[in-house]
Amino acid sequence: MSLSHFSAVLLFSLFTSVVFGITQRSEPKAMVRFGAYCFAMFVGGVIVASWLMYFIKH
Repeated sequence: MSLSHFSAVLLFSLFTSVVFGITQRSEPKAMVRFGAYCFAMFVGGVIVASWLMYFIKH
């Protein structure tokens, strides 16, 4: 099984967001919302960082 860098980031973000949601909030609705927020921040941060690295190189 071979993962691209982006699919590895998505997998890491998914698992990390689940753990953060479960451990940082006490109500199920808040867990889901915080997990989704963490997932969006992880993926968004990676996209922003990749564009910054692209512009630094070029």
